[in-house]
Amino acid sequence: MRHLLAAAWAGALEFMNHDRVCARHWDSLYSEFAEFQFALCDVHGAVVAAGFSIPVAWSGRTRDLPSGLDGVLEQGAGDRARRRRPTTLSALLAVVAPEARAQGLSGEILSGMKAIAERHALRELIAPVRPTLKHRYPLIPMGRYARWTRADGAPFDPWLRTHHRLGATFLGVAARSMVVTGTVAEWQAWTGMEFPASGVYIVPGALAPVTIDRRRDLGRYVEPNVWMRHDLAPA
Repeated sequence: MRHLLAAAWAGALEFMNHDRVCARHWDSLYSEFAEFQFALCDVHGAVVAAGFSIPVAWSGRTRDLPSGLDGVLEQGAGDRARRRRPTTLSALLAVVAPEARAQGLSGEILSGMKAIAERHALRELIAPVRPTLKHRYPLIPMGRYARWTRADGAPFDPWLRTHHRLGATFLGVAARSMVVTGTVAEWQAWTGMEFPASGVYIVPGALAPVTIDRRRDLGRYVEPNVWMRHDLAPA
């Protein structure tokens, strides 16, 4: 599973490996929340896909949603530490090996997460979804992008469309789902780009622009995601 995770953020997405909240909490998924993680294997036993999730105590009200992936990681860890009873499973990441893509495994991962939620008597699966094609439209606000549809009325974005096909409903935009900060030199190393002046830059793979402040020696990326909700069958 770890090698799939490393591959997911390799290359143009190297900067995604430097979210400090994820760095602080991700290993606890394997130790404290192991029963909520799973892998899919091919006929030879090789891991070709994985699903990562965390249980949280959520009221069901949109105003009480965590900020996004960072927020739900922090809340899940906090709920466990305070012995709060979880009500909801939140997806964190669905990753498929490059050689196994276009085989419907992303939908299988979501179905697996729903099965885990049902097994733990949770009432729903929520997900801070990172839309697959949003990086091609970094200047379009996420709220507008999430509402784009095809001629058949289904969501324009393939990953949002998969959620929709499996019965998910739109909850809202997670405007600050992930935050990545670093020095200008770090951002240049992560992206292979030069940032000669302060300003807003389009970075390959990023869903929104990256802000560079050379005076403060700071680069900052705030990633928006889309909250989706899957209701589960009554027990």
